[in-house]
Amino acid sequence: MSSNSEIDIERVPRHVAIIMDGNGRWAKAQGLPRTAGHQQGVEIVKEITEEAVRLGVKYLTLYTFSTENWNRPQPEIAALMGLILDHLEDAIFMKNNVRFRVIGDLSRIPEIVRKRLDECMQRTAGNDAMTMVIALSYSSRWELVEAMRKMAAEVQEGALRPELITEETVQAHLATAFMPDPDLLIRTGGEFRISNYLLWQCAYTEFYFCDTYWPDFHAEAFRKAIVEYQSRERRFGKTSEQVTTK
Repeated sequence: MSSNSEIDIERVPRHVAIIMDGNGRWAKAQGLPRTAGHQQGVEIVKEITEEAVRLGVKYLTLYTFSTENWNRPQPEIAALMGLILDHLEDAIFMKNNVRFRVIGDLSRIPEIVRKRLDECMQRTAGNDAMTMVIALSYSSRWELVEAMRKMAAEVQEGALRPELITEETVQAHLATAFMPDPDLLIRTGGEFRISNYLLWQCAYTEFYFCDTYWPDFHAEAFRKAIVEYQSRERRFGKTSEQVTTK
């Protein structure tokens, strides 16, 4: 069991991204409908959000619904959208001083859900303990195509010269331009892939995979991932000697 004493508060990752996988399989193992897994998953989101704030994480990005998820059965999609409506409540955000943001292709989201998202972002805009971002109707390929379209339009308008496009230019046109790249990416559920999630941003992110289904990924499991992250040497292309020599 990991404990708080094992976590170096000075080295807590600034940005943690999570792929919350395993809701459906958890429900199946319990003999419950898939929607029950999503409902329990929402409770874990609340628990992990509170723990992340307590530890000092500044950005928590949750892969909530991918562009590919639109291919799921319509009743499950409707249930997921209903859960978003039901649980975008002020309590978790205002109680913990958390700002809410969303990234993704919101043009595909039902209008009533978009309205609730906007209201939540407006109400929490002044909160500054942590920013919780949900990736909704999101995929990295969608995001990169959108960034390319924006840059192409600027080139066409004469506002951007192609030879001056840099990594920073691309970064500035991404949906995540308002926050730093993830330091740590956690995927629950036993899969070893990142499923079209933050591909550009994860160039030097540390990955943590575990077999635990998301509905069972409690605060202790989150702390264990942080401890594992802190045991690694992040070199960013440098040698160990360069990293350790100040």
